[in-house]
Amino acid sequence: MASKIYQCVEQIGNAIIENKDFLTDLDREIGDADHGVNMARGFTEVLAVLPQEEADLGVVLKKVGMTLLSKVGGASGPLYGTAYMKAAVPLAGKTSLTVADGKAVFEAVIGGIQMRGKATRGEKTMLDALIPAQEAYVAAADAGADAATCLEKACEAAREGVEYTKTIAATKGRASYLGERSIGHQDPGATSATITLESIRDFVKGM
Repeated sequence: MASKIYQCVEQIGNAIIENKDFLTDLDREIGDADHGVNMARGFTEVLAVLPQEEADLGVVLKKVGMTLLSKVGGASGPLYGTAYMKAAVPLAGKTSLTVADGKAVFEAVIGGIQMRGKATRGEKTMLDALIPAQEAYVAAADAGADAATCLEKACEAAREGVEYTKTIAATKGRASYLGERSIGHQDPGATSATITLESIRDFVKGM
């Protein structure tokens, strides 16, 4: 039987693949029209090479990151590859995830993306979904909520972050070339990051 972490990554991958056209359409408005295609290609490869029986969260996430880094083109490969490889660090040797582990993963992922992308909140990137999600997750965790509730709060904040990206001009990546014309369009990276979080939430709720 496939490990829980493989099943979770599979759920994420399937959601990204199912949303390939939607993500590509978003990217067509303000980017290179390849975000969905590239991400779907990457996760198709991930699901093909990922060891289904491996239970070590760190081993699996590192493999996901390395595969995305090598198979996904554009800016998404380095950013998502880095995110998964950074997530692997605090989970090395672990076979289950606690609420506290989730806080450590958020910190590692966001730090890695900021380092790789030289971006911060408010620049119309995936960080506009992930940073609010982190804040909501941490607030819920500190209030004693369980993992499912923490993830639900994170997803709500991420969705609000996606909506926020419609109101601002892009200052990073291909979309920055459009300047003020990028206003009114939601960021594809923030959207795929939110789809990822929602997949994790749904997996945890279904356990």
